[in-house]
Amino acid sequence: MIRTLKVLSLLLSYPATDITKAAPGFADIIDDESLVPAAERKALKRLISELAKNDVYDSQERYVLLFDRSRTLSLNLFEHVHGESRDRGQAMVDLKEVYATHGLELDATELPDHLPLFLEFLSTLPFNEAQEMLGDVVHITSALKERLRKRKSSYASVFWAIESLTKAKPDKAVLESMLAEPDVDPNDFEAMDKLWEEEQVTFGPGPNAAAACGPDRLAAQLRAGMRPAPAPGSNLGGNNG
Repeated sequence: MIRTLKVLSLLLSYPATDITKAAPGFADIIDDESLVPAAERKALKRLISELAKNDVYDSQERYVLLFDRSRTLSLNLFEHVHGESRDRGQAMVDLKEVYATHGLELDATELPDHLPLFLEFLSTLPFNEAQEMLGDVVHITSALKERLRKRKSSYASVFWAIESLTKAKPDKAVLESMLAEPDVDPNDFEAMDKLWEEEQVTFGPGPNAAAACGPDRLAAQLRAGMRPAPAPGSNLGGNNG
């Protein structure tokens, strides 16, 4: 297991009591593996310290304010390209099938494109495969990093770490397009209501750009490369590209 990716998954998960109690041990794990550069590890340790020391209810309130009330900070990967369109549903079905072929069965309440779950899955893969798949979503994680950095949130450290683990760089045009989307203050309830009431919201570039870089490409690559060779008579194929 790539334990650093497991730690990053836990850091981006809702800070339930079991996670905050375990947090003091996270720093040793990222130091032991040393997959993340020293500067990024130092930033991660600030977040780890906050989760370990702060009141758990304060940590939970901060988490909800950041990730659950702001669509531009959503941790659901496909939402940033597909919004609420039917394409997102098919992409999630594809990703769920890939998880299943690797022995990860989800319950009915879990969204396959939820970033903490995606990172947990990657933690079970060989490092080079995990690196490559992180590269497929690097423009999304880079956009989240920039938005969190502007908010001076210590959660930005997780996305700096993710970026350091992949050799891929975000497509400049795609990233700029994503960052051009309005980043509504979650405390502005009127603006938030207006945003959520829109019939369909699609963050990021148009479908052509998305197909070339991002979750659309990720879904296609998962179908093409992450699955073992199909059995005779099977119409399934694919493994990571």
